[in-house]
Amino acid sequence: MFKKIVYLSIFLALTSTLFGQVINFDGDEEGKPPKGFIFGLTGQGKPGVWVVRKDPAAPSAPNVLAQTDADPVSYRFPLCVYEGFAARDVDISVKYKPVSGQEDRAAGIVWRYQDHNNYYIVRANGIENNVVLYKVENGRRTDLPLVGKGRTYGAKATIPSGEWGTLRVVAKGSRFEVYSNGVKLFEVEDTTFPMAGKVGLWTKADSVTLFDDLTINQK
Repeated sequence: MFKKIVYLSIFLALTSTLFGQVINFDGDEEGKPPKGFIFGLTGQGKPGVWVVRKDPAAPSAPNVLAQTDADPVSYRFPLCVYEGFAARDVDISVKYKPVSGQEDRAAGIVWRYQDHNNYYIVRANGIENNVVLYKVENGRRTDLPLVGKGRTYGAKATIPSGEWGTLRVVAKGSRFEVYSNGVKLFEVEDTTFPMAGKVGLWTKADSVTLFDDLTINQK
């Protein structure tokens, strides 16, 4: 029996390494922050409020993560960073649902996170209907040019408010591939942060956004 338990533990560890991990918040307590995450803020305004809850549109469904503070300060970027993983080359995806916001209705994935002022971010915006990849360096956010297209401020994409979508980034070396709802939108190349870093989630300004199934695979 002991050997079986040991072998099972090894198998699960190898499976987690090979296939990555999915964080779905179902084991977290409603009304409280998710376990295993740290929280921060780039810019000004109030820090975000990240809590586990039910999707009001599907109260019988499993838990989701919500950023609920709607402070309308424009240059305000609440962060929710996963402590249990750091890598350079990663494949990250998340389900997201823009709920409300007059200034913005944004959802983002963070990677190669060094601190709250230095990281990469790709975000989808339900007001602008686009997806944009930025670097945040010393607290300054700069959109990056697309491979073969130049600085176009990302790419247009349909981002319906009140509906679930999927955002994904594949980072390998200096190359980043961006996908929205399974469709590849563009690639970016940048060398500002070549080192390993943490991954996480992000919103902007008064965005109230739901997240689920944060999927992390090391490349």
